[in-house]
Formats: sequence, C-alpha cells, structure tokens
Amino acid sequence: MTVKFSIIGGAGFRAQYFLRIARSMPDRFQISGLVVRDAAKGRAMEEAWGVQTYRSLEELLTSETPDFVLVSVSGRDSLDYLYRLAERGIPALTETPPAPSLAELEQLHKELTMHGARIQVAEQYPYHPVQEARLSLIRSGRLGRITETTVSVSQMYHGASLIRRMLGIEFEEANIRAMRFGSRWVNGPTRSGPPAKDKLIPLQRDLAWLDFGDRLGIYDFTKDQHRSWTRSNHLSVRGERGEIFDNRVLIQQDNLVPLQLELKRINKGEQENAEGYYLQGIICGEQWLYNNPFTPARLYDDEIAIAACLDKMSAYAAGGPGFYGLEQASQDVYLGLMIEQAIQTGDTVRTERQCWAVEK
Repeated sequence: MTVKFSIIGGAGFRAQYFLRIARSMPDRFQISGLVVRDAAKGRAMEEAWGVQTYRSLEELLTSETPDFVLVSVSGRDSLDYLYRLAERGIPALTETPPAPSLAELEQLHKELTMHGARIQVAEQYPYHPVQEARLSLIRSGRLGRITETTVSVSQMYHGASLIRRMLGIEFEEANIRAMRFGSRWVNGPTRSGPPAKDKLIPLQRDLAWLDFGDRLGIYDFTKDQHRSWTRSNHLSVRGERGEIFDNRVLIQQDNLVPLQLELKRINKGEQENAEGYYLQGIICGEQWLYNNPFTPARLYDDEIAIAACLDKMSAYAAGGPGFYGLEQASQDVYLGLMIEQAIQTGDTVRTERQCWAVEK
C-alpha cells in the first residue's frame, strides 16, 4: 500500500532525503505536497522534483489529504506546526530534536502528549542496518545480559538514543561524568561539503560516562567525526557471554567453545551478480541479523534508516504502535543536555525522572 505524506520545509537539505526516498520507491511512498514559504524556492522544487508546493499549511491541507505530515523546520517554527497539526488531528513526524530546552520539552509533554497529539520523531540512527544487526544479536541472547556500551557515532541526543537502545534503558536515572578535550586536526568534510584546502583546525572531543548503576554507557564524539576522512566511528557492546566490537563478535558458549564471528554485509550486484546493486542484509556466521526491507531500491545506509522511519510512521498513522515518540526523544535530548552540563561544570550530574517518563 502506498502511503501519502506532506512535507513542511520542503526546500531544506533534510527534506531532500525524504524526496529521494519517495522517488526511488514510488510504490511505497508518495509526496502529497510541500510547504515552501518562499515562492521562488517553491518553483525550483517543483521543477527539480515534480511535486506541488504551497505557501502555507492551510493552503496545502485545502488541496491535499496526507496520511501524515513531516515537519522539517527548525526552532520555534517546528513547535508551532506541531501544535497546529495536533489541533487538526493530523499525525506528525518531526525531525530531531523535538525541542532544544528542558522547559520546551516539558511544554510539549503537558500540552501535546497528554492531550493525545499523534507525534513521532524521525530519529534514524537505531535503524541503520549495522545498528539493526547489533540490536538483533543483543535480542537473541547470545551475548547474555548487556552491561556496557561505548558509542562514538553521532552527537548528543543521537548518541544517547543508541546508548539507551544498546543497554535496554528506558528512563532510569544516571550519574554522568564528562569532559571536553581540545587539540587540532586536519579539516575535513562538513555539512557544506568537502574542504576547500588542507589546514589544521581546532578539534573538540567530548567524553561522558553514564552510570545507570548496573549498566554503563560511554559517549565519545568529536565534532564532524561522522563526516571525517581521518576519524572513524566506533560502537561496542559488552554482555556477560561476549561482545560486539564494531563488526567483530566474540562469544564464549556454555560448552567452553569460543566463537569469533563477523558482521558481514551482503550486497547484490557484485562480481557476476546481475540482480542490481543494493544491500541485501547483514549476516553473522549462519544467522541473518538484518534483511533490507527496501530492496531493490538503491539507497545508502542513512536513507535506508530514514525510509524505516517513514515505514514505521505509516503504520503508526494507520493506528499501529509508536516507534519513537516524544517521550523517548525528550529523554535523549535531556541526557544530551545533562552531558553538556557535566562538561561545563566538571561535576558529576545526577539525572532525575522527568514528567514524560512512563512506566511500562
């Protein structure tokens, strides 16, 4: 079944991820109009993507009937659109973070979540193929009870989201210690593109230890690391019976036989294979941990993860379960704020249970 969704802020760089995904899988996703306030930018988007644009949300909803609306604008504009969509009873998928401050996160909970607003957040990092594979291995129980994870993948709330997923943490309190280390490194790609020339620039590396009592999360991120040509991403998970260290898996079986395995990506279209070029999935030994649900679309990993958010949002808009609501997103933003507080003060920060924390 094809799902129809509209985009508010359709001229932004993030919105174009969703446009590319919809163009590559028209049988699954259909763009039901964009809200682009600038008329010239709107005309450019219409020519580039073959979609209809509107100058306001009201104009869009007069002509379109989307299953949900993606809110891809920043700051106060995002909050304003969430309120307006909630008033109309329209499900909303919003970009991260849902709000930048603790006060605004509390406001969202009290004024939207508690009044039945149907909102989910497009946090794609847990749906990257390699993270899906790692989480599948954790759920299998082969590593035993998970006690530690080190996440060096993305900044603040993105990193917090992966830490909580890997450890199975919901809203438990934590003691946080953190530091910021400064040095220099060669400049690399940024959101604006590759570097124009080779030069040394200041480096800012943040390290934080989130002690949940019986589980430990270590956050490690260097600014622009995820785009760098000279710094690597890293994620490890440790359990009672083994560990995942990036793509290496070590397990001690109960018969005392140690296993040394690998998370191996399987692609179609390599060598003599003529089925097209796409990721089929990720295998570990004899076990498929991840099967790409969007084959044969030719998407890179971040697009696969964003497509997973769209797919889950489609089910949610049709009455299915949530996948990353404001409660979860708010908790990750809150942990990011507390990491920054620990860095700035040098003190051990104790997190507290917030108003959005819900018991399962």
